[in-house]
Amino acid sequence: MQMVRTMLKNKVGMKLGFVIIAVFIVVLSILGVTIDRMFSNFYTSDMSTEVDELATHFAMMAQPPDAPTEQMLLKFADFSNVSIFYVNKDGKVQDYSGEEELAEASFIHQGDIKTIFSGQTIRLKYEAASGNRYFVTAKPIVKEQAGESQVMSALYVLSSSKHMDDSVVAMRRLLVLSGIGAFLLALGITWIVAHLLSRPLLQMQQATRKIAVGELETRLNISRDDEIGSLAAAINNLAEDLQNYRDTRQEFFANISHELRTPITYLEGYSKVIKERLYSTEEERDQYLDVLHQEAKRLQHLVDDLFELSKMEEGKISLSLEWIDLAEVIDNAVHKVQLKASDKGLALSTKLNRRTSWVYGDGLRMEQVILNLLENSVRYTEQGEISIMLDQTDSYVFVKVKDTGIGIAAEELPYVFERFYRVEKSRSRQHGGSGLGLSIAKKLVELQGGEIFVNSRLGQGTTFEIRFKQEEQGGST
Repeated sequence: MQMVRTMLKNKVGMKLGFVIIAVFIVVLSILGVTIDRMFSNFYTSDMSTEVDELATHFAMMAQPPDAPTEQMLLKFADFSNVSIFYVNKDGKVQDYSGEEELAEASFIHQGDIKTIFSGQTIRLKYEAASGNRYFVTAKPIVKEQAGESQVMSALYVLSSSKHMDDSVVAMRRLLVLSGIGAFLLALGITWIVAHLLSRPLLQMQQATRKIAVGELETRLNISRDDEIGSLAAAINNLAEDLQNYRDTRQEFFANISHELRTPITYLEGYSKVIKERLYSTEEERDQYLDVLHQEAKRLQHLVDDLFELSKMEEGKISLSLEWIDLAEVIDNAVHKVQLKASDKGLALSTKLNRRTSWVYGDGLRMEQVILNLLENSVRYTEQGEISIMLDQTDSYVFVKVKDTGIGIAAEELPYVFERFYRVEKSRSRQHGGSGLGLSIAKKLVELQGGEIFVNSRLGQGTTFEIRFKQEEQGGST
């Protein structure tokens, strides 16, 4: 009863079991019919051959001049468990031996008599009124008279198929019993196989339901090297991605709340000071207004970055792709950041291979990426230098931005391209920035078919590298 309830709950297992059983029944039925026909045909052919041989033997015995009498042949027929009939040219039975139900000789037809007296053999099957079936072979009895061969009579030999029918029935009974046994065995094996095959699917169903209601820590412990194993791994990956998404979303809200709270607090506080005229001098008021202006710009910059990142993640940002000169893009970015670097006493150097500087991309977006990397280097470098290099290998063109700044710890490197990540943990006003620049840079590089990497050592500096595959100018990516 418990097994039945389990199977009713396991609809996949039931369907799979029904399919297997249906296929098994079809195969078993075809096999049974084939075996039945094979044995039936064998018995029929064997018995027909046996009757033919007996008829030939009796006909040859009746032909020589010193042949035994008809009575002796009739006795031989009794010993052979067959019935024989002597029939004249008019179709009348001259003598016979065998079953009483054959006495009417309704199997004898005038057309067959003509065929036999023309020297040919007749073979047929006959069913008596009692339902018994007989194999019939009729042959001519030829005797020499006046130097000529003449057909004197027709010899009918009949053999009952009762023994053959009994054998076929026994064989069919054995086939039915074997089929029932095989079906019951297959039913048990099918239940086990269907249960084993559907159990992982049920586990996946339960796991996905838990994931759907928010239990994102749910994992499947299914290790198989097949499609089911791949599906289980995909569900686990989905759960991990959803969990990461949830955690990232919570962190995102916490970060954006922090980033918005700071400028809003400044705006609220200093605007109150100005509104209530809590300043002493006009110069102090101008300082407060300057802070308000800077924080408003900072807030606007943060909102712009969030809006741009959102558009890129949704695939709504449009790029103007064309063949661009990376060397020219780098020159423009270096020119814009030169003043900031000089103010901090940092050396800014370039090493550009201008012969192989063409890539297929968006010039303005590439300048935005490189400018972001350079500004980060200036922001986190207090002394030393910043260098930018453009060159190529056999497979790609690359740009490297290297500084001698504070560096990034090895355990933090995987997170530098995440939103609101900052190397400077205190989030002080000293370094500024929204924490979105590297996320935007990574998205822009990937949208143009490139890759971006970071390598750093704490206290020794950081190197960012952008790579684009080598393409023949005039083609497209």
